[in-house]
Amino acid sequence: MRHFLITVSYLMAACWAAFALADAPVIDPAEDHKYFGPIEEILFWTPEQKVSGFRNINRLYWTRGIWAGDNPFPLPYDRVDLSELQFEFEDTVVTIDDYVKRHNVAGLLVIKDGKIVYERYELGNTPESLWLSWSVAKSVTSMLVGAAIRDGYIESIDEKVSDYLPRLKNSSYDRTSIRNLLQMASGVEWNEDYVDRKADINTMQWDTLSVYAYLKQKRRVADPGETFNYNTAETNLVGTLLRAAIGNNLSTYLSEKIWRPFGMEFNGNWQLSEKGGGEFGGSSLSASLRDYGRIGLFALRNGRLGDGTQVLPDNWMADSTAPSKGRAAYGYLWWLRGEGVYAASGIFGQAIHIDPVHKLVIAQHSARDAASQAGDWALQREFFRAVTAALGD
Repeated sequence: MRHFLITVSYLMAACWAAFALADAPVIDPAEDHKYFGPIEEILFWTPEQKVSGFRNINRLYWTRGIWAGDNPFPLPYDRVDLSELQFEFEDTVVTIDDYVKRHNVAGLLVIKDGKIVYERYELGNTPESLWLSWSVAKSVTSMLVGAAIRDGYIESIDEKVSDYLPRLKNSSYDRTSIRNLLQMASGVEWNEDYVDRKADINTMQWDTLSVYAYLKQKRRVADPGETFNYNTAETNLVGTLLRAAIGNNLSTYLSEKIWRPFGMEFNGNWQLSEKGGGEFGGSSLSASLRDYGRIGLFALRNGRLGDGTQVLPDNWMADSTAPSKGRAAYGYLWWLRGEGVYAASGIFGQAIHIDPVHKLVIAQHSARDAASQAGDWALQREFFRAVTAALGD
């Protein structure tokens, strides 16, 4: 077993109190039902409600299954001892245990050269635990758009959204292309402030017809493709557009195109917009940590299965992770981290960090205290850099 340590200068003035939070709740999964919170308050759940709810969304809301096959894509072990990993953040020396505690990490997986070098579960989670991905699902939806293009269901991402969703005719979306949606640059007004109860993200109804009605009355505030504005509702439009194009639901399409043929280990589920309805395209996939990692490996393989079969267009991942005009750090529903690194990222600390240069995937399940806070994202990025540096080339 190899042993690594990042040496950093210890600052006597540094104080861990700046990071201290109450211990995250360790809940026996058999007791989860005692802590379930109201689904309409999910962005404001208590720590106990987050832990129990994030791993049981199928017991709290309508979902549709995503089915795994019988031959999981192999993830052999080549364990690395990261217990003494340290890095400096805001004049404080942070250990891996500090990071896990600060971010209420429920699961952490590091895959290097196709092998698991580090795997850890907390808060009562196990390898079999499913966990709500939040916006990690956006990046998976992006890959499904690529699959639909390769299959001939979508001709081009420069087609207009309203060509596939006629309910949006004569609205601001008449000028918006699929590419604009994928790059979060529709030009249509939207407020995604998670802590503002009056923001669009917290006031609209999420059944499919209500999403159409709500977005159809929104005004245009910028030309399409010019200005980045993060909008979860529009990724639900991507989901409904996909369903219109393929004539099927996303769960079945994901099962048939990626989940089963690539070799995901566990079944997953996808949250529906209403009972018996279509899947959300933006924040609703539940999957195990190892299958988060396999999603990263599928992306690293440029959308190829284990036998080499190409599922996505040849250039899809390269195009998906190229900077967009509205924001250089965003592609087709992927966050770009520089030096070729890209990530699927979800609020409360969900992540699939993909580094093609170092052949590295870091997957994380988390129940962070805040949905989206600049300091938390910065700490997460520094931690991922520290792990990369520790593992070297």
